[in-house]
Amino acid sequence: MKKIIILLTIMGMAKVSMAQEGYQAFRSKVKLGFTINPLVSVLKPQESGVNRNGARLGLNFGLMADFNLNERGTYALSSGFQVLLAGSKLKYDAGKGLSDYRANPAEYNMKLTYIEIPVALKLKTSPDEGGVGFWGQFGTYLDFPVSGRANVVTTNGSVNQTFDRVNILPEMNRINIGMLLGAGIEYPLGGNLTGLAGITYQNGFIDVTRNGKWNDGRVNMNSFALRLGVFF
Repeated sequence: MKKIIILLTIMGMAKVSMAQEGYQAFRSKVKLGFTINPLVSVLKPQESGVNRNGARLGLNFGLMADFNLNERGTYALSSGFQVLLAGSKLKYDAGKGLSDYRANPAEYNMKLTYIEIPVALKLKTSPDEGGVGFWGQFGTYLDFPVSGRANVVTTNGSVNQTFDRVNILPEMNRINIGMLLGAGIEYPLGGNLTGLAGITYQNGFIDVTRNGKWNDGRVNMNSFALRLGVFF
């Protein structure tokens, strides 16, 4: 009986050791974390008759993941699954904008929500003596709209009329793709935690609004963000 107990104990310790080794191997290849990024977004019209009339403070938050492409971890594929809160103010001349408000000039204060999946090549330096390393990334992102609201103010002479929380989601394109650039630092926080800080820029390539619905040509969305995060 004692031999059986000893054998089971040895087997249990071996399994725990193998599990720990497997976890360490996983951590050396994949880094998972959470990010929260205050940002400023702007909608940039490309056609006359539509003018940018203000930016919007927003937020990007969610999961982030680095998949290391070499043993040193200096090359990685950076991705994640995040929520983007963005938007901007646009001023439309008469004849532009949504058909219900096209008879007069109108200002649209847009609040947009997207599910975002970034995909970028991330280059990192080896940490210095203090454990601080630098990173830069270049890639793209996929944005899928899940909510779109606009406060619309139309102007007829000296008379303004306001329409609050107009649902514009059906009039938005179903995907947005653009260029993603970023740079910053990573630094140890103790234990298995690693902090991340930097700046990112996103330049949208695809029309945010459906031209057939808005008669506004192409409207791109750009943003600057302060990137903050923790890898576990």
